[in-house]
Amino acid sequence: MTDADKFLYVDRNMVNNPLAQADWATKKLVWVPSDRLGFEAGSVKEERGDECVVELADSGKKVKVNKDDIQKMNPPKFSKVEDMAELTCLNEASVLHNLKERYYSGLIYTYSGLFCVVINPYKNLPIYSEEIVEMYKGKKRHEMPPHIYAITDTAYRSMMQDREDQSILCTGESGAGKTENTKKVIQYLAHVASSHKTKKDQSSSFLSHGELEKQLLQANPILEAFGNAKTVKNDNSSRFGKFIRINFDVNGYIVGANIETYLLEKSRAIRQAKDERTFHLFYYMLSGAGDKLRSEICLEGYSSYKFLSNGNLTIPGQQDKDLFVETMDAMKIMSIPEDEQIGMLKVVSSVLQLGNMSFKKERHSDQASMPDDTAAQKVCHLMGMNVTDFTRAILSPRIKVGRDYVQKAQTQEQAEFAVEALAKATYERMFRWLVMRINKALDKTKRQGASFIGILDIAGFEIFELNSFEQMCINYTNEKLQQLFNHTMFILEQEEYQREGIEWSFIDFGLDLQPCIDLIEKPASPPGILALLDEECWFPKATDKSFVEKVLQEQGTHPKFHKPKKLKDEADFCIMHYAGKVDYKADEWLMKNMDPLNDNVASLLNQSTDKFVSELWKDVDRIVGLDKVAGMSEMPGAFKTRKGMFRTVGQLYKEQLSKLMATLRNTNPNFVRCIIPNHEKKAGKLDPHLVLDQLRCNGVLEGIRICRQGFPNRIVFQEFRQRYEILTPNSIPKGFMDGKQACVLMIKTLELDPNLYRIGQSKVFFRAGVLAHLEEERDMKITDVIISFQAWCRGYVARKAFARRQQQLTAMKVIQRNCAAYLKLRNWQWWRLFTKVKPLLQVSRQEEEMQAKDDELVKIKEKQQYAEVQLQEMEGKQKQLNAEKVALQEQLQAETELCAEAEEMRARLSAKKQELEEILHDLEARVEEEEERATHLQGEKKKMQQNITDLEQQLDEEEAARQRLQLEKVTVEAKMKKVEEDVMVLDDQNNKLMKEKKLMEERISEFTTNLAEEEEKSKSLQKLKNKHEAMITDLEDRLRREEKQRQELEKNRRKQDGDSAELHDQIAELQAQIAELRAQLAKKEEELQAALARIEEEAAQKNLAQKKIREMEAQLSELSEDLELERVARTKAEKHRRDLGEELEALKTELEDTLDSTAAQQELRSKRETEVTHLKKALDDEAKVHEQQVVEMRQKHGQAFDDLNEQLEQAKRNKVSVEKTKQALESERNELAIELQTLMQGKGESEHRRKKAEGQVTELQVKHAESERQRLELAERVAKMQAELENVNTVLSDVEGKSIKAYKDCSAVESQLQDTHELLQEETRQKLSLNTRLRQLEDEQNGLREQLEEEEEAKKNVEKQFFTLQAQLADMKKKMEMEVGSLENAEEGKKRFQRDLEGVSQRLEERNAAFEKLDKTKTRVQQELDDLLVDQDHLRQIVSNLEKKQKKFDQMLAEEKTISCRFAEERDRAEAEAREKETRALALTRQLETLMDVKDEMDRANKLLRAEMEDLVSSKDDVGKSVHELEKSKRGMEQQLEEMKTQLEELEDELQATEDAKLRLEVNMQAMKAQYDRDLAGRDEMGEEKKRQLIKQVREMEMELEDERKQRSVAVAARKKLELDLKELEAAIDMANKNRDEALKQLKKLQAQMKELLRELEDTRQSRDEILAQAKENEKKVKSMEAEMIQMSEELAAAERVKRQAQQERDELQDEINNQAGKNALIAEEKRRLEARIAQLEEELEEEQCNTELVNDRLKRALLQTDQMNVELTAERSTSQRLEGARAQLERQNKELKLKLQELEGTVKSKYKASITALEAKIAQLEEQLDIETRERQVSSKLVRRTEKKLKEVVLQVDDERRNTEQYKDQSDKLNSRMKQLKRQLEESEEEAQRANANRRKLQRELEDATESADAMNREVSTLKSKLRRGDLPFTMRRIVSRAGIESDEESEPKSETPEPKAE
Repeated sequence: MTDADKFLYVDRNMVNNPLAQADWATKKLVWVPSDRLGFEAGSVKEERGDECVVELADSGKKVKVNKDDIQKMNPPKFSKVEDMAELTCLNEASVLHNLKERYYSGLIYTYSGLFCVVINPYKNLPIYSEEIVEMYKGKKRHEMPPHIYAITDTAYRSMMQDREDQSILCTGESGAGKTENTKKVIQYLAHVASSHKTKKDQSSSFLSHGELEKQLLQANPILEAFGNAKTVKNDNSSRFGKFIRINFDVNGYIVGANIETYLLEKSRAIRQAKDERTFHLFYYMLSGAGDKLRSEICLEGYSSYKFLSNGNLTIPGQQDKDLFVETMDAMKIMSIPEDEQIGMLKVVSSVLQLGNMSFKKERHSDQASMPDDTAAQKVCHLMGMNVTDFTRAILSPRIKVGRDYVQKAQTQEQAEFAVEALAKATYERMFRWLVMRINKALDKTKRQGASFIGILDIAGFEIFELNSFEQMCINYTNEKLQQLFNHTMFILEQEEYQREGIEWSFIDFGLDLQPCIDLIEKPASPPGILALLDEECWFPKATDKSFVEKVLQEQGTHPKFHKPKKLKDEADFCIMHYAGKVDYKADEWLMKNMDPLNDNVASLLNQSTDKFVSELWKDVDRIVGLDKVAGMSEMPGAFKTRKGMFRTVGQLYKEQLSKLMATLRNTNPNFVRCIIPNHEKKAGKLDPHLVLDQLRCNGVLEGIRICRQGFPNRIVFQEFRQRYEILTPNSIPKGFMDGKQACVLMIKTLELDPNLYRIGQSKVFFRAGVLAHLEEERDMKITDVIISFQAWCRGYVARKAFARRQQQLTAMKVIQRNCAAYLKLRNWQWWRLFTKVKPLLQVSRQEEEMQAKDDELVKIKEKQQYAEVQLQEMEGKQKQLNAEKVALQEQLQAETELCAEAEEMRARLSAKKQELEEILHDLEARVEEEEERATHLQGEKKKMQQNITDLEQQLDEEEAARQRLQLEKVTVEAKMKKVEEDVMVLDDQNNKLMKEKKLMEERISEFTTNLAEEEEKSKSLQKLKNKHEAMITDLEDRLRREEKQRQELEKNRRKQDGDSAELHDQIAELQAQIAELRAQLAKKEEELQAALARIEEEAAQKNLAQKKIREMEAQLSELSEDLELERVARTKAEKHRRDLGEELEALKTELEDTLDSTAAQQELRSKRETEVTHLKKALDDEAKVHEQQVVEMRQKHGQAFDDLNEQLEQAKRNKVSVEKTKQALESERNELAIELQTLMQGKGESEHRRKKAEGQVTELQVKHAESERQRLELAERVAKMQAELENVNTVLSDVEGKSIKAYKDCSAVESQLQDTHELLQEETRQKLSLNTRLRQLEDEQNGLREQLEEEEEAKKNVEKQFFTLQAQLADMKKKMEMEVGSLENAEEGKKRFQRDLEGVSQRLEERNAAFEKLDKTKTRVQQELDDLLVDQDHLRQIVSNLEKKQKKFDQMLAEEKTISCRFAEERDRAEAEAREKETRALALTRQLETLMDVKDEMDRANKLLRAEMEDLVSSKDDVGKSVHELEKSKRGMEQQLEEMKTQLEELEDELQATEDAKLRLEVNMQAMKAQYDRDLAGRDEMGEEKKRQLIKQVREMEMELEDERKQRSVAVAARKKLELDLKELEAAIDMANKNRDEALKQLKKLQAQMKELLRELEDTRQSRDEILAQAKENEKKVKSMEAEMIQMSEELAAAERVKRQAQQERDELQDEINNQAGKNALIAEEKRRLEARIAQLEEELEEEQCNTELVNDRLKRALLQTDQMNVELTAERSTSQRLEGARAQLERQNKELKLKLQELEGTVKSKYKASITALEAKIAQLEEQLDIETRERQVSSKLVRRTEKKLKEVVLQVDDERRNTEQYKDQSDKLNSRMKQLKRQLEESEEEAQRANANRRKLQRELEDATESADAMNREVSTLKSKLRRGDLPFTMRRIVSRAGIESDEESEPKSETPEPKAE
């Protein structure tokens, strides 16, 4: 067992312990409840009524227990069972015990009915490697031990086979292992379904940074970094739920993925409980970021952040620094650019900095203040905001009160809450953006997903002491998921029982969760908890308490709702969930649901300069503002205005959950229940009570119980009969029997308990374990059959071997007898003589000749056998050819019959042709008659034309009168139009004047106020003037009195004049100085503001610098501490050195003492001394280096400090200079940017619209061309169908032409047909002519339009000439009186013309009636079309059934192919074995040859020895001498003889062994041959059965095809009816067209007559020429109208044609239209409706925008005008004041100055008035221009919208038509290709069967050849052995032979042993 197997497989040796089984049986073991262990094992000792005395197994105590509390124990064989549904005693104790036993054995996965239970091992197990993945790949669930891979693989395989979407739901408490199991699921799918294994070349084409699987795996570390955290229960706890949707294509490769997240615990970002961490990324970033990155994103130490509650809390075995690098690498793989990565890190850093913002309460008020804004500055730097705006938004945000906005000061608590909310919202938005970015990366591929597997990783049901809003959301989710599980497992199970008609009482498991779900989510009557929470959020003064009261009021009586029992109870209300009672505390539920934010800060973030931040905050309008939370808006309506602007958390989560549940309901769910074993995170420890609570919460126990109480195992009748008929061999009679009846009979004979099974309509249902029992019995039966078969085979083989052994025994006896006779005879002299003489005799050669003859005979026999084999083959071929010949003869006969039928048809057709020719002659005679009639009619026509000419003359006169009247009418109408236009113009002018009047009144009111002020000023001046006049009079009196002093006064006056000039100059200079001073003041103010801004920024920089200084000081202190530590270390090192020195001296003394000992010690001493010296040197070097480093560090620190100071000063200087330029440039840039934006927006909009319109036009042109092409194709199809119709009609006429009546009917029908064909041809001609005429008319229309434009220009000239012509008209009236007589005749003609007109109008009415009839027929045809569509749906169902059968057929074909492959492999094996045997035979022959050579050599040696012996015998003289030697040689010879005998015996034994081996080979060969024959026979039978099934399927398909043909024939008949109706309609249309043509001809003739009359009256009526021209124009208009009517009729005919084509298409495509047509139509209509609505809304929006823009423009203009006026007024006031001051100074001087002053005042007033009037005139002109432009713009925008609307509608129609046609074409092509493919597959399967048969025959032949060759070889071997045994060999030679024999035997033994297993 490997390491992985220990954690997967159960050790069955431990489980199947007989002692444990006996113990369980004797002791009556049961489970007893225990407080400590949950349940304890015990044995029942005695029973006392309802109580039992139980002895506990562990402690031996005796306990009294109630019988109801005791639970039965399972037998020991069920210990550690893999599926708990198999337990016989299913109870809580057994389930817990099984899970506990498996967990302690390291088996963490266990099946439980439908789902898999996983217990967290809290350690790494070796069961997730690639080897394990490969092990589970493609295996069924029951074949492998429980594993998450098995669940994933079943989901993947069922998705591939059933094409059904799958989902894997991982639920459980925090720390149970949901996230890890989700990772393993993704890992498995990425391995199994990766596309790069097969498409390596394409991998680079669709992904930039790596393969999709890699990205999918790398998405998890990113999400874990941003969304996981350390909790008390789990070191890597997911603080959000996720649903990962992995999309697969048709081939099962991953093509994309999508991740949805739920309920991120964002509050963890700002505070954490004890021993817990915030999200991992904060710690990764703080420990892993480099210096450059730290400075860029303003990172500090762990301790400086308030939001990190527990500081730098590490996780054991986890390096945050390495994980930071991994996370950044994963982001690169996900192709997230570096700027976005830095943006995310900036946001995370800003979240941490938000926590460092501290607020204080001011002394005299509750208002919050920010004493230190360094953190705020960092936040603003990271997020791209202005510091002042940010602090203002936090401390005193603008809040809406009523309709106004006010600034409200925030308290310390409010400010802190706002900052925390901002931090949470920022992190949550960043997380959502990250998920969206990952989804974007995972959805890059262009391949389309066919199906998906969804993996849900969401928090399980948890019950705390008090549960908050988030916990209720999680529990609500789990209620929904449990309901889904109940639905899939319980309800669907029971529904199937009901469908199958099984007797089944519905079990109520108390798991109907709908009441609890309604209590939470119901929208109304009564509203649920979430609805009430949303309702409370809308009220400004609502609190958590009011919400709880409302919940108690609305839901107090609900069965699943409980009020708190005690008044002082901490819980506000309780809900009875499926897992138990849960108490909820409603603290801050309203806040959590609304999730309010400071909207001032949000708008700042929206306008951030950082693109990433502004992207995160783009949906600012959907947040809840502070004014809603503060409850400041007293009006409830003020809050309701924002109702549609944002959504509550509860609403959003409810929507998300409903979408998730809809997705899961459409999938096939696979459930994984994760369980946490203990809260200590210890491996190998299991808390029983904790596990039991989770089992109840997960619904595991209920799931197992329903599985046991129902009928989980079911099997179809046919499969049941096929599989288990072996158990009931004689129960079913021969012949056909219904599947249900057969199953009933089988179950009766099996004698099953009725409670164990149910028989439904199509299946047999069994309780759990019954099928397993049947399978065991079946296996036993099959094993019995196979054992008996094997026994028979072995008996046969053994008998054959025994017979062969007997033959061998007799042969051995004969050989022994011959050997004994030879031994007796060999020393006999006569025998020797006989042996010497025998070779000389010719008789002895007979044996050799006989041998040669025998050899020849053998060869001839072999040839004969070969010839016989060839003969058999040829006979087989001959039979085959005969069979083919018979088949060909049958085909020929069939062809001849067909030919005969064709001859008969030809004869019939020729007879028909003759009949048709006769009919043709008759028709020609009729045509001649008709021509005569036509000539007669032409004569009548000429007469009628003469009458018409008369009528036309009269009509011309009438027309002249009518034209005169028409002229008068036109003039009157023109006058009316002019008057109306004048009225409209006057109205517009009036409106403008009214507006101007209002404006002027407003201005007048302003000017009156100004005038009143000026009048008051003038009155005051008048008073001053009067005073001055009085003074002047006094002065004059004084002048008169003082004439003497006049000269002096004149001198003074001259002086004063000079002084006044100087004063004037001074005043001008002063004014210039004042202006300069004002400009300087403005500049100074700007500079002051800039300086203030700079001071603020410098203060911020100063703070930063101070902070840096502090940091540097901290670094200095750290360095000093390091220095001190280094000094301490140095002192220690010195001490250590001293100690070492002392030790050295001691060692020296010891060494000196021991100097005399040995030379080795001296060497050691020298070595030690050298080491000591080295150590000393190293210590000194280190000390020096350390001192140098300290010096260098000090120098570097000093240099760095100086550099920093210099940089600070330089930065300050640069900043001052840069800020000046920056402000100026920024102001200019902002202005230019605003102008540019406006211009670019306008340009972009216009360009976009223009491009859009052009694109639409091109698309329309393309689509028009496509529709034209399709129309032509349809016309071709119509022609084909007409040809087919003609063929069908000819066949019908043949059939009906047998009798005379039928002949007459047929002739009549054919005549009608010919008439219709002629009519059709005429119609086609007319159509062509009409088309040409249409084109001409269009050209004429264009010409007429040009003429109209020219005539409109001429009309103006005509009006001028009209007055001149009036005088001429007066003269002409006199002449007209002369022509009154002729006019009376014209009046009579007029009356006739009126009558004709009435006739024409009647005809028109008739034609309208005909058109109405056509409409009715159209509706009828539409109804028939609908009926045909219904039939079509039926046909579609048939097609889908056929496709299913096709799939089955494909599967069977695949099986056939696999079987054929197996056959081929076996054939190859057999050939290889045959080759091996041939090589063996060759080796044996070679050995035999060598043995023969050895034998020859031995014979020669024997002869030599004999010759020597004879020489010795003959030499009698030396006998006496060499007797001793002879005796010695004799003894040696005897010894050799004995050795030879022993060798002979050994050889015989070896021969026997080789023969045994040969026998074994033969037996194996025969067994293999028999097995091969059996396999071949079985496969033949299987092939024949499959062939029969295929033939049956083909027949069924042919039957279905015949049905479809019948239906098609019915449809054809319906089509014929429709075509007849259409022909009738066409005839009616033709009649109407003829009538119209006649009326047109009459009109033309009348017009011609009118023209002639006009020519005659030209001389006398010159004055009326122009009026007649106008009449001609009107006539042209009439013609154009008539042309339009003709065009409309043509369009109607075209529509009829299109309708016919559509009907023909419908008939052709009846078999191919898809089920989705109706749905598509509905969707398309819905889409159009929605698009129309959207377009309408867009138009309204654009209009609103236009209006708002106009209003804004007007407002801006008005504001600008007022500003200009104010500026001018202030300027005028200042000048007047200055003038008044000057006048006051100079009043005292003289009158001249007063006069000058008055003149100045007059001039100023006149200038003022003139400028005002000029400005007013300009404003009026500009306003008029503006109004005109706005009107034109509105009109043009409306026109554009209308055209766009029309364009969209046309595009949609064209798209729909094209889509439908493409669908129909594709479906028809697919069906045709499918049929061809089926036929091809049938042919291929038949060919493969034939090939297999041929191969089988070939193999049989080869086998026979091999057996024959083996027999021949055996014979040769036996002959050789017999020869060997006859001869006497020397000792050496025999040893050689024996060795060769042994080697051959050793070679043959392994080869003979190899095929033995196959024989068994």
